[in-house]
Amino acid sequence: MIEKKTVRLAGLEIPVYSLNTVVVGTGAAGLNCACRLFREMEETGVADPRGEIAIVTQGVGLGTSNNSGSDKQTYYKLGTHGSEPDCPVDFAQTLTAGGCAHADVALAEGENSLRGFYRLADIGVPFPHNARGGFVGYKTDHDPRQRATSAGPWTSRFMVQKLLVELKRYKVEIFNRHHVLAVVTAESNRGREACGLLCADLRKQKQTDHGLVLFNCHNVVMAGGGPGDLYEISVYPKGQMGPYAALFEAGVEAHNLTESQFGLASLKPRWNLSGTYQQVIPRYFSTNARGGDPREFLNPWFESMSTLATDIFLKGYQWPFDHDKIADYGSSLIDVVVQNEMIDRGRRVFMDLRENPRATGGLQPFSLDQLAPEALTYLEKSGATQPTPIARLAHMNQPSIDLYKEMGVDLWKEPLEIGICSQHCNGGFAVDSWWESNVARLFVVGELAGTHGVKRPGGSALNSGQVGSLRAAQRIAHVYWKHDLATEDCAKLAEPIVARFAREIARVKEPSSDALSAASVKKEIQRRMSESAGMVRSLAGVEKALSDARAQWDAIRERGLRGPGANYVEAIKVRELALAQIGFLEAIKAVLERGGGSRGSHLVTDPSGRLPHPDLGPEWKYIAENLDLRNEILGLVYDPATHRFVTRATTPNPPPGGEFWFENTWAEYRRATIFRKREDEPCRPYKDYQ
Repeated sequence: MIEKKTVRLAGLEIPVYSLNTVVVGTGAAGLNCACRLFREMEETGVADPRGEIAIVTQGVGLGTSNNSGSDKQTYYKLGTHGSEPDCPVDFAQTLTAGGCAHADVALAEGENSLRGFYRLADIGVPFPHNARGGFVGYKTDHDPRQRATSAGPWTSRFMVQKLLVELKRYKVEIFNRHHVLAVVTAESNRGREACGLLCADLRKQKQTDHGLVLFNCHNVVMAGGGPGDLYEISVYPKGQMGPYAALFEAGVEAHNLTESQFGLASLKPRWNLSGTYQQVIPRYFSTNARGGDPREFLNPWFESMSTLATDIFLKGYQWPFDHDKIADYGSSLIDVVVQNEMIDRGRRVFMDLRENPRATGGLQPFSLDQLAPEALTYLEKSGATQPTPIARLAHMNQPSIDLYKEMGVDLWKEPLEIGICSQHCNGGFAVDSWWESNVARLFVVGELAGTHGVKRPGGSALNSGQVGSLRAAQRIAHVYWKHDLATEDCAKLAEPIVARFAREIARVKEPSSDALSAASVKKEIQRRMSESAGMVRSLAGVEKALSDARAQWDAIRERGLRGPGANYVEAIKVRELALAQIGFLEAIKAVLERGGGSRGSHLVTDPSGRLPHPDLGPEWKYIAENLDLRNEILGLVYDPATHRFVTRATTPNPPPGGEFWFENTWAEYRRATIFRKREDEPCRPYKDYQ
């Protein structure tokens, strides 16, 4: 069992748990890391790994992995089907083709891809295979081949469910309803190292010790998810916000925070509208604020029904928004027109699967025969030539209809209100090919790891999460297996952090008369990010947003936040959100000042640019991408002394070289030296080779 003591810090009685590793998060990456680490520890001779591993989570099942998906949520892996050969080097080249990505990390994702995928299949994730056992693939966005697969709309939910079953067999302790406040670090002759974690037990906030909990741990694995709560219009589960502030304040460097993805999604419920939702070619229309005055708002922007209908189809696997797919009636023109209709014209936008696109404005009536060959062939091969979109969807993907029914929406009876939503962050915190950050023994996996660069194939994040969590578990079990920091020594290192949070908590519980409303501040942050750091950006807009965000941060530090009663964590979360927003805006500003232009999933507007469509207003003029900047990565580090961020551009790591002779590799594997980075690191081999 995990060792527990109680110490007195900053006048409070704090429970301290001592163990080897704490994994933060119960999404697919976090759970996989805990399971893998348990097995790796067993295989290296640890008698009872249950006393060495724990999971900390705000709530089992609350994260993105268990609550998000799409029509058929994609898992992108190394190719396993068909006559076209595939190899890890080719896979890695695809992952880095969009720029701003490390080739050594990408190769690790390629070489471990099938190991991660087949393990999920073996523990029960229902990926479909043919009669011979081959896992047939399909093409997704930014995918030159057919590497993608899916278990349906809830692929990542299946992953969470099956990994939880495995974790329960291992009896790893889960500290449920705990919020991460800070990472405890120490300086050594190797630099800064993680040595603990301060959390708040959400069930004990009213107690005199505020429910504070300290973990004295040799390793921390952060798998807390993406920045969903930063945006007003978001497809993330409500309340989803990774521990960005805690990592910033621990000195962890961030990479590519500029590269968020935005895509069409329903607003209620929050759900991505990619894949077959678009390939069945639904009707789009808009209304006024009260739901009246319906208009076929897409029609005037297209020269023919054939072009419009084909573009809607292409949104299926050319989703999310991509600035490269606007010109010449590309599929992302739809995203631009939807945004224009909502923001500039103030209208509500809907997608109706009960009807084909209506013929207005001189366009011909809709007919499948008018589709471009790419679209028509796909639908014919799928047997999806029924007369209406909903009938075609029912034929191709009935589960995508069922999931909406489970969430209270009958697609046979009503349309969906939609918007351009924040969907995923390709950036995050910098990691090496073991998913270890610049702070030793602090690992970052899942969406929180900034491994993807400007563009990534759809579904590659799930592959990356499984590979990264495996790699972190391996290095911990074979190199960082010791835990020799005494409880009292960890408590001494944590005391300044505990004192700081005790003061902050007291300010929330007994706010001053001029304290800021946490709820109001949160709304301001989300509105600011959606307006200035969303799909459409400008240097002037980001500069203004950053100035306002800095002033807001200074006011929070000076005046404090007023939260909902004794529930101080909700106010602390808003403080964390305020710091995270500055980090994102600082990164975006730095890239725009370097002339980054439009890239990935955002459009940079400028009066000197060009219009994406001749009928759009001058405010839509945008500048092209500076392709040279794909050869650098924008790093970001927080300076707690000045409360400001420092940015720097670095060069992506090149592909690793070297030839591997089997006999030599086998010998290194037996000695476990393959898991170390430096010659002086101790290595713990597997039991079979001890």
